[in-house]
Amino acid sequence: MPATADLPFSWRRIALPAYGPSLVGSIGHGAIVPVVALTARELGASVSVAALFVSIVAVAEFVGSVPVGIFVDRVGERTALVIGGLLEVMAGLIGWFAPNLWVLALAAVVMGPAGGIFIVARQSYLGHIVPAHQRARAMSTLGGVARIGWFIGPLAAAPLIAVHGARAAFLVLIAGGLGASAITWWSMDLVVPSAEGDHPGARPVTPPLRETVRRHARVLLTLGLGILVIGLARASRNVVVPLWADHIGMTASEVSVLFGLGMGIEMLLFYPAGWIMDRFGRVWVAVPVALGFGVTLMALPLADTRGGVGVAVVAMSIANGLGSGIVMTLGADAAPPVGRAAFLGVWRLISLIGANGASVLVAAIAAIASVGAAAVVVGVLSLLGAGWLARWVPRYEPDRERAAYPSTPRQT
Repeated sequence: MPATADLPFSWRRIALPAYGPSLVGSIGHGAIVPVVALTARELGASVSVAALFVSIVAVAEFVGSVPVGIFVDRVGERTALVIGGLLEVMAGLIGWFAPNLWVLALAAVVMGPAGGIFIVARQSYLGHIVPAHQRARAMSTLGGVARIGWFIGPLAAAPLIAVHGARAAFLVLIAGGLGASAITWWSMDLVVPSAEGDHPGARPVTPPLRETVRRHARVLLTLGLGILVIGLARASRNVVVPLWADHIGMTASEVSVLFGLGMGIEMLLFYPAGWIMDRFGRVWVAVPVALGFGVTLMALPLADTRGGVGVAVVAMSIANGLGSGIVMTLGADAAPPVGRAAFLGVWRLISLIGANGASVLVAAIAAIASVGAAAVVVGVLSLLGAGWLARWVPRYEPDRERAAYPSTPRQT
């Protein structure tokens, strides 16, 4: 059943094709993340080498972010999602049968671009099909669905792991990939409007990546720097909080419970976050998120009790939950109608620079000074990022966007 621009927008009509593959695919990814290092240990890796396997997935996703965007533009969102699901199946099979660490590393490498395809393809799809005055709710829901999948994944894998060992989580990845591909294949397709002079339904000719970057250099260098800081603050939480908790004597199980509580808070806030952005504007989420992380990270060294760390985790979870979909929404707002996925690939690359650089920055500062000093530095950068976002996030007029529906994304 094709979805065209002539059909009226309906949340019910897009729910399955937009969110079904992302939910099922995220369950597979969520099942794998906690056990990649454990599987490496089963194959004989030392603790330090096993820890590196966790970063392989992130590095592969980072390196593949721009090629993934180009790929989605070339083959279309539906085909890309089917292939992304099959890549998850491939990674799962490789991981399940891996006889040594080299083969396991190959499975981790394949998982990176597979996850990127799910994000970029669905972001591109929603950026086109959802009217501008409802776009933020669509993007925040996409982020919320991914969080739900990451939450379900480890729970789904736990019984299998108890019987067959850590690598049994790869079976959940295989099932998730097959399910995501099947949902995509049997749901409606998105027919991209043809470019001027093309036949109806034909995909427009995508401009070269260099041309896309050149045309949108200003937004990438201004607004892009703001989302880089958001990525840095978000990822630093996963490094700074456990290290600080260990510093004051908390156990690993206590930290795990706190992060589980934080994930639950985030899952409750993704839709309100989108509603705020659609009703009042993107700046009313982007700036508070950066401010929330900045203030909380700067205050973390003052938390010398379990209760204090718990308050910090809750505050960061509220900030992160309210920021659900903010990076994707700003990217969809700025993306051009033609070459959308390629632009979003570059946008995701910028965000991942911040996310992947967080651990390096925290480690460097902690080595020179302390974990507390690292938290303060990242907090200061987040506060500066809040000011930067307040300057560069475009002012949003919901009534004007609603009147203009159907509309193409505004250029910043």
